[in-house]
Amino acid sequence: MSGFTFNKEEYLNRINFDGKVSINFECLKSIHHAQHTTIPFENFDICLGRNINVDPESLVHKMVRNKRGGYCSELNGLLLLALKSFGFEARPLLGRVHITGEPTGRGHQVTLVTIDEKRWLVDLGFGAGSPPVPIPLVCNVPVMFENQTYRLIEIELFGYMLQRMNDEDWRSLYSFDLSHVCRGDIEYGKHYTSTSPESIFVNSRVAALPVKNGMITLFNNSLKKIINGKEEVMLLKDDSSYLSIIEKEFGIEIDAKFEDLRPLK
Repeated sequence: MSGFTFNKEEYLNRINFDGKVSINFECLKSIHHAQHTTIPFENFDICLGRNINVDPESLVHKMVRNKRGGYCSELNGLLLLALKSFGFEARPLLGRVHITGEPTGRGHQVTLVTIDEKRWLVDLGFGAGSPPVPIPLVCNVPVMFENQTYRLIEIELFGYMLQRMNDEDWRSLYSFDLSHVCRGDIEYGKHYTSTSPESIFVNSRVAALPVKNGMITLFNNSLKKIINGKEEVMLLKDDSSYLSIIEKEFGIEIDAKFEDLRPLK
């Protein structure tokens, strides 16, 4: 990070934040919401066979100046840079994804923010399942936002587990603990998720962006919009129109041709 200076105004302009930055929960929530609704979750650099760089300059260049999105280590890495530059007490944590029932390695990066001795889980990098608001680090207390409900519980083997209510049942999303995370830990997790043949990010094209009263998601050729509870699904063609639709729906401008994308299996 030697020689790097985070440009606060440039970041705030990128996320369309025009308020005053203060070190309190309401401001944290506002910054979280602003980035969440402007910088999409996406993995197209991986689909193009490009290296994912998580150093500060690369994060800013890609997501702020080039107006791209990213996945967990990028989105939460950028948020962490911003929060620390504004004076928040924040640090990275790593978690294991539990969606399939079989826990992964510690490859999911999130952020722990402490304000007036209260701790908050902040995560912009879990796609459509990203908590839309910071989650207090308190167990067995449901957090509701619009039509979504989350909670944290304690798991002996893994520490904290974030769960989301799904059809009246709690679904485990990911676990994490509060142990120190260094740059090397993040690099290890990033390398696996962006290069392993077993990684969903290597085998699939994914994107997600919250919109007013809903969410837009992409999984391979399936574009799904859920607005005001109504679902619309569009199947995208495998041609140049694919990138045009990605730009229109997510604001993702990819500096490559459609043919450069790794073919879907």
